[in-house]
Amino acid sequence: MTMERVRIGLLGAGFVSDFYLRALRYVRDHEVVAISSRSRDRAEAVARRWGIPVATTSIADVVTRDDVDLVVVGLPHHLHVEAVTAAAQAGKAVLCTKPLGRNADEARECLQAAERAGVWHGYAETELFVPAVRQAKQLVDDGAVGDVYWVRAREAHSAPHAHARDKELMGGGPLRGLGIHGVAIGRWFLGGGVPTEVLAWGDRLARDDVDCEDSAIAMIRFADRRVAQVEVGWGHLAGLDVRTEIHGSNGYIATDHTGQTGIRAFAGESAGYVVEKAGSDRGWVNPVPQEEWSYGYHAELDHFVHAFLAGERPVQTFRDGMIDNAVVDAAYRSMASGGWEAVTV
Repeated sequence: MTMERVRIGLLGAGFVSDFYLRALRYVRDHEVVAISSRSRDRAEAVARRWGIPVATTSIADVVTRDDVDLVVVGLPHHLHVEAVTAAAQAGKAVLCTKPLGRNADEARECLQAAERAGVWHGYAETELFVPAVRQAKQLVDDGAVGDVYWVRAREAHSAPHAHARDKELMGGGPLRGLGIHGVAIGRWFLGGGVPTEVLAWGDRLARDDVDCEDSAIAMIRFADRRVAQVEVGWGHLAGLDVRTEIHGSNGYIATDHTGQTGIRAFAGESAGYVVEKAGSDRGWVNPVPQEEWSYGYHAELDHFVHAFLAGERPVQTFRDGMIDNAVVDAAYRSMASGGWEAVTV
């Protein structure tokens, strides 16, 4: 039996949850009934802004509510295992933002918690829902570029969140926080399987406020020799740079959803908010219209809400989150060893 409306409990009231709430305005068949944050003031402020009836500082207060069907985890990386486990033990379906954990072991804990409880689970990897990326995938599926043999994904900016600069909280540096997107894109365009090995380099080249890499490149090889290339950085002064290239035996596709946005302006005075992690609010700027749509948050949440309501398996589950983390784990091992490292799932 399918449901007609899903009641959501949201864990987290920060950056990711803000995007979720902005996107959910345009998603049918749901209501957000409760929100938690470690800060009571923040929880109450976000609840007032979005008309959420209940605000709390307790994860348990949200996941154990009788009127919550689906728990959405929008918390920092180091809190994912705790939140997912609590939701699963409460018998609630759970959707978790990327990365599922700070490493494959934590991601595996999340997967096992959901499987033991027998609850529906979804892995919210936003990049797979970016409109341009989804259009590119449709072109690939239609055979427009022949057989895809190489995928290149780049994400860089110069303004990591304060907590992101702590590698213990993050599970690494930009290779974990940003590169996890590129891993997912590569796997998606190359069939969704488990890569065999990774060769990676990373170093601190541009920042003096982190003790991890600020720049990295990973080559991810599959059993059939096809390759995904992931590039990340925290030293891109021009602001957010997100691009993808798909190379096929009979064609090529490129996406650029932060550089070619359909609008460009020269701001002689401050333009205010331009785009997430903007390099500057003066001079030549490329605003991104309706970021919650352009970055894929709307399509992502619409998919997961309606897959859950229909009792269907979503496009990404916790198993995908575990695999993606295992690839990044191998990349960090390769950075240390200087050679190819096997992906262990």
